[in-house]
Amino acid sequence: MQIISHIRSLGPSGGVALAIVLAYMLLALATEQGTGVAGQGLDPVWAAAQARGTLRVAVDYGFRPFTDIQGNQPRGYDIDLARAVARKLGLQAEFVPSGLDSIYDDLAAGKADLGASALPYAPEQGWRVSFSEFYFNAGQVLVVRQGSPIANEANLVGMRVGVALGSDADTYARALAKRITLTLDSSFDTPAAALASLRAGTLDAVITDNVSALTAIGHTPGLVLVTALTLEPYTLVVPAAAFRLHSEVNRALAELRREGFFEQNGARWFVETP
Repeated sequence: MQIISHIRSLGPSGGVALAIVLAYMLLALATEQGTGVAGQGLDPVWAAAQARGTLRVAVDYGFRPFTDIQGNQPRGYDIDLARAVARKLGLQAEFVPSGLDSIYDDLAAGKADLGASALPYAPEQGWRVSFSEFYFNAGQVLVVRQGSPIANEANLVGMRVGVALGSDADTYARALAKRITLTLDSSFDTPAAALASLRAGTLDAVITDNVSALTAIGHTPGLVLVTALTLEPYTLVVPAAAFRLHSEVNRALAELRREGFFEQNGARWFVETP
C-alpha cells in the first residue's frame, strides 16, 4: 500500500506506473489461486477442489483389479492410485459412481474432477478432457519360462506360441505369423489357460495382455515377462479447463513413480489380492 501511495504522489505521470503495479498484483493473486499462466484465468476445477478439500473421482466399479466395490467400499489399483494422487495434492479422494460411457460426460458437466477407471488414452475425447501422463500399459506382452533363450518376438521363429482365441493377443500373433515362421496355438479359451500350458512346458511362449501376465507371474514362480509388444496406455483424465489440476496430477504421478508406488501397488493388486 505504501508503494501505491508513493506512485499516486507522482501525479499524472504516476498513472501508468500505478496501472502496471496493479496488473502485477492481480497476476500474482491469480497465480496463487490456481493459474500461473497469463491469459488463462483461474482454473475453476482446481479452485473448487481446494475450497472443498476433496478431489471428486469418477469411477466405473466394473474393472477389477483396477476398480471394484465391496461392502460399499471402493477398492482396486486405480482406487489406491486416486487416493495417493489426492494426498499429494493435499486433498481427500471422494469417489463418484459413474459408467465407462459417462465418465467423460460427468467431467464435462462438472460432476467430477478426475476420472480413474482403467481408461485407455482416447485422443478423440481431447476436445473436452485432458489426459495425464501414462501410468500403466495394458497392451500385449511376451511371457516365457525362466531360463528361456527367447528375449523378443524375433526369437519366436520355430517356436510354439499360445494365445487366447479371439483376444487381442490372437490378432497380434496371427499378424506376426505372417512375418516369421512359428506354430500358433489358439485353442485356449482364456489367457490363464494358455499360461498354464506354458507352465506345463507344452508351449515355448505366450502372448497375452499385461494384466493377465502380471497376475500369472505374481502367482507362479518360473514365468518371466520378457518384453512389451504393444502399447495400450491407461491414463487419468480431468476436464479440459482444469489446466492447473492437470499439471498437479502429473506432478503427483511423477513423485509417486520416484517413490516406487507403482511397483508396490502392482504387487498388491496383481499378486497379493485374489
